[in-house]
Amino acid sequence: MKKVILAVLVGGMLTACTNSKRTKIEENMTKQELTQEWDKVFPLSEKVNHKKVTFETQYGLTLAADLYEPKDAEGKLAAIAVSGPFGATKEQSSGLYAMRMAERGFVTLAFDPSYTGESSGEPHRTASPDINTEDFMAAVDYLSQLENVDAEKIGIIGICGWGGIALNAAAADTRIKATVASTMYDMTRVSGNGYYDANDNEPDRHAAREALSKQRLSDPKEMAGGVIDPLPDDAPQFVKDYYDYYKTERGYHARSGNSNDGWRVIGTQAYANSRFLYYINEIRSAVLVMHGEKAHSRYFGEAAYHYMVDGKAEGYKFVGEPNPNPENKQLLIIPGASHCDLYDGGYTELVGKGEPKNMIPWDKLEEFFKTYLR
Repeated sequence: MKKVILAVLVGGMLTACTNSKRTKIEENMTKQELTQEWDKVFPLSEKVNHKKVTFETQYGLTLAADLYEPKDAEGKLAAIAVSGPFGATKEQSSGLYAMRMAERGFVTLAFDPSYTGESSGEPHRTASPDINTEDFMAAVDYLSQLENVDAEKIGIIGICGWGGIALNAAAADTRIKATVASTMYDMTRVSGNGYYDANDNEPDRHAAREALSKQRLSDPKEMAGGVIDPLPDDAPQFVKDYYDYYKTERGYHARSGNSNDGWRVIGTQAYANSRFLYYINEIRSAVLVMHGEKAHSRYFGEAAYHYMVDGKAEGYKFVGEPNPNPENKQLLIIPGASHCDLYDGGYTELVGKGEPKNMIPWDKLEEFFKTYLR
């Protein structure tokens, strides 16, 4: 009898919480002022319906998003939440991914993370491993409440730095049934160790911690990390690739940190002192990690995949148990692709000119999600 009473009480509490959350979402949609004109770096597809929406996270932040739905679709559909790259906005790569997947029959949501773009949180352009992981889970909350979405068929896509965040969310939230990490960075690893783990030692980390600690007192709102402009002649190829996407008409957007002055210098301080992929070897749901063959960031994706499956990998100091469901984990290396080719497919000439290289495997993504969101 006690169990029955407890179940009734819990059920009532959950219903009340759900109704309360819906009310808050509706209120936020009227309070938050969003740009209504189409201002993406890609044209709107004639195959989808689009509208601006907002939703709330458990931290009390209101996230702005673009909701894409396939035209003439009926019944409850599978859904996908998309975000990234780190420092970018929904008007760039994540919006393109969302729109293309909506063309293929999914309800999709491309959102600005907390403290980014049109989403709330001040000062803007800062980050947190916890808050950013919650952003994805709050997106799942929102999608689950839509009348045309099957709440048992929700996946996520994380691009670049949000690829690692997507894996972290999938490890925490069992409602996420399928995850794609595209051209991923592990932001905690690169923030704490530097590129290729060149600063993976106590003296270098101490020096960085000391500098960030002083920064908090001297100028906590100072910005850094945007793509360098003008571009030096001796810049590494991947920096040239970033410039061609973020600083030219190919991908520039006024609200994007990467396209402008970056994010706060101390904005990733918490990332540098964390390692948030510890439990990805326990993800039971489906995961596809895809990376370009020529991407400078390829080592992040390959290491994350191998740790996720085997419980150990180069660059991971911790060792865990092998994954209980390795059969639904995939690693896809795309021949000839660079890091930024997986932002928008890439082009044969600079500034998005020439012929599209079509490096994003849309058919593969559709097959993956339709297989695991059925």
